[in-house]
Amino acid sequence: MYQKTVLPNGLRVISAHLPHAYSVAVSVYVAAGSRYERDEEAGISHFVEHLCFKGTEAHPTARHIAEVVDTIGGHINGGTDRELTVFYAKAAHSHFRLVLDLLLELVSTPRFDPEEVEKERQVVLEELAAVEDSPPQLVDLLVDSILWPGQPLGRDVAGSKETVSAISREQALAYLRRQYVPNNMVVAVAGPVQHQEVADAVWQKAGRWPAGEPAPWRPAQNGRGPRLALRYKETEQAHLALAAHALPLQHPDRYVLSLLSIVLGEGMSSRLFLELRERRGLVYDVHSYVNQFMDTGSLAVYAGTDPERAPLVVRLVLEELARLREDGVGEEELLRARELAKGRLLLRLEDTRNLSGWLGGQELLLKQVRTPEEVIAALEAVQPQDVKRLAEELLGPEQVHLAVVGPFRSEEEFAPLLGL
Repeated sequence: MYQKTVLPNGLRVISAHLPHAYSVAVSVYVAAGSRYERDEEAGISHFVEHLCFKGTEAHPTARHIAEVVDTIGGHINGGTDRELTVFYAKAAHSHFRLVLDLLLELVSTPRFDPEEVEKERQVVLEELAAVEDSPPQLVDLLVDSILWPGQPLGRDVAGSKETVSAISREQALAYLRRQYVPNNMVVAVAGPVQHQEVADAVWQKAGRWPAGEPAPWRPAQNGRGPRLALRYKETEQAHLALAAHALPLQHPDRYVLSLLSIVLGEGMSSRLFLELRERRGLVYDVHSYVNQFMDTGSLAVYAGTDPERAPLVVRLVLEELARLREDGVGEEELLRARELAKGRLLLRLEDTRNLSGWLGGQELLLKQVRTPEEVIAALEAVQPQDVKRLAEELLGPEQVHLAVVGPFRSEEEFAPLLGL
């Protein structure tokens, strides 16, 4: 499926050859994110990612970069998460060298023009303000804050108004020089290009970059903290997030967890969707999702409902968790979940951008890449008793945390539901 080369400076180059594709996707992954930040510099990874798009030595302004990409009908973007930052581009395969060179310039020679730094600071502050107007995002952040209190995993990746306002240009440059070094990066390519062509092109552009000593990520502490958090906000809906600590990226039961989440709340045939939306009409949106990090993770459920019905929705979600613990899943239900997981994976990997992300993200975080065949074999091996066992381990009543955003002044309606 893929080939890999490690350059002498530690830069990893990985590619998948797709001879019949029309497009090529290039992704540059950097081990930089909120888990690498000190508390006082929260948001610096995200801020640096933004600044890299504001001009390089060869393309001195954001407009120059945009025009290069628009001229070839391509697409370029970036993103920052807790454990990685990614810069990616997709274009017709004839423009492979152009987009590869452009991305490598973004991460190696950004200008960080002082005027642009201040303008982009305001952009990031507006991004943070937008989150305040998005209750589903707020409740997701709120539940993370009680799962991992006082830690990078428990705060907004973009930082806060206070920390972003205080980050200086010199701090941003120092962070760039520390984390954006070749032995802390992966270049992943998917499309109709041969691996040797990819490796040669990366070598020509980046083979002589000096290696560095990047800072390590901060381990998580899954210690006991508050299990209930409420944020008052005048909203039409109550926004609810129930979550429990779960599994890290390489845990042997990670595929069991994936199928458990699908059965619980992913898709229109999931238990939560059928019970809360189809049968009772209590919600428009209800879903579960899994977060997996290098040393920890979570399983969470989101629901939005009328504030008067919020305690009922919480109780019904808890009942579904109890049903998973006590009754497990049947063969037919597990088969549906398995086929959904397999189909979703295979359809996603038909896109060159998704495939380059699959390669780059795994290589950066795990230093290995699981093939689709390996993942499918692992999904096929999951048995009903595995799902029940994991539900018993992770979803006990005392393990569930609840976050609420909505027009509530008191926790009194929700605390008894958690046994508090």
